[in-house]
Amino acid sequence: MGKLPDQELQKILSCIKEDSRVVIPPMIGYDSGVHEVDGKYMVVASDPCTGVPEEWFGYLLINYAASDVALSGAKPQFCTINLLGPRSTKPEVFQKIMKQTCQAAVELDIAIVRGHTGMYDSLQGLVGVATVYGTVNLEKLITPANAKPGDLILCTKPLGLETVINFALIQKELARDLFGAEVQEKFSGMVRMQSCVSEALQLAKTGGVHAMHDATEGGVVAALNELAEASGVGFRVDWEKLAFSREVLSLQNHFRLSDEQVLSMSSTGTVLVAVDFQATKKVMETLRQNGLTAYFIGEFTEKERVMVKHKEEMPFPEVPIDPYNLIVSEK
Repeated sequence: MGKLPDQELQKILSCIKEDSRVVIPPMIGYDSGVHEVDGKYMVVASDPCTGVPEEWFGYLLINYAASDVALSGAKPQFCTINLLGPRSTKPEVFQKIMKQTCQAAVELDIAIVRGHTGMYDSLQGLVGVATVYGTVNLEKLITPANAKPGDLILCTKPLGLETVINFALIQKELARDLFGAEVQEKFSGMVRMQSCVSEALQLAKTGGVHAMHDATEGGVVAALNELAEASGVGFRVDWEKLAFSREVLSLQNHFRLSDEQVLSMSSTGTVLVAVDFQATKKVMETLRQNGLTAYFIGEFTEKERVMVKHKEEMPFPEVPIDPYNLIVSEK
């Protein structure tokens, strides 16, 4: 999709000067940075929003970055907003999106502190950028670097859910053909599932969660590999336990996707969690209270990254091949 390969991204990050005030600087596999303020950690996340249905633009703009903050155990509190568009963008479009953005901020109790709006000849479509801030007590911070061998791997939602939802919204006619009109309509109303703020904050409070990562671009392939890399561990995933909806399998058949592409489907709002075995029941109950199902798909190990498929062990894919643009882009 849009991310640079890790080696190229590392070249960009290498010019950032180390600063003792920064607890977690920009690093591959980390979706938020951290610095200390007055005896607490300030968690900061910044995300773009583009190429999404216009009627949900403001909601997703806020929730993309707010979700990253919440995955660190920090309550999102403040944000800044940039709304950019082509020179031809009508003021009414910005007004509509800003109303959505403000409503999303109110729902999450986030204060909008500052922003910028502009129109530029170089842009072809709407682009939004939100930076969200939140604080957490020092001992409560959760990072992708704390998964431990023996931790269970929890998946909070069916894989590829974001891709199915946005496909149903953007490719309405094809979605009706593949899923049926009733199912297409159902998924069109599930955009809020692309936020994980509520469940992430509640999971953080269980005391049994060691690490969390949103399965955004690159899906499970990117998220699991980044968790393992940050924590210095391996993992073992059971293919039979992965939660694929019938709609994802329908997309796989229609677009002739490989299993690796299905594993790489962008799944914003779906969280992969490293869970202490003793906290299993508490975590399951927390998700149930949020209307979600706990899918335990494997466990973290000492070294190897393995997938068990039809009782056969094989290396887990290292590089994601996300088919989001192929599926969602209007032809």
